[in-house]
Amino acid sequence: MDPNVRRQILLDNYQHPTGHGLKEDSSYIKINTNNESCIDNLDIMYKIKDGRIEDICFDGEACAISTSATSIMIQKLIGKNKEEAQRILDNYEAMLDEREYDKELLEELNAYDEIYKQPNRKKCALLPFESLRKIINKL
Repeated sequence: MDPNVRRQILLDNYQHPTGHGLKEDSSYIKINTNNESCIDNLDIMYKIKDGRIEDICFDGEACAISTSATSIMIQKLIGKNKEEAQRILDNYEAMLDEREYDKELLEELNAYDEIYKQPNRKKCALLPFESLRKIINKL
């Protein structure tokens, strides 16, 4: 990915994240996820209806990588069922682990395709997806 495009995707999703702000709604499942090695501490709320992810929102303190990854994750996962969400997650993790993955499926998540060059930032890029694993098991 072009470095300028990558930078723009990350900045846009950090400065204007999709789904920012928690909801006062008991139909959401709330999960806290944090990175003990830095400031990242996010509450992520998921609304599941008829086996699909209907909505996701979040709030908390996090670095640009975690915040932007959460924002892009929200855009990718709303409307997905368990299998579709699992496929996105598996491909994203494969990319971060430098394994074969489906670039077309990940779209803007490809902005993290070189995160392996900064191993200490991998946890930041995975943070929102850890909570997703927990939610997928409930679908």
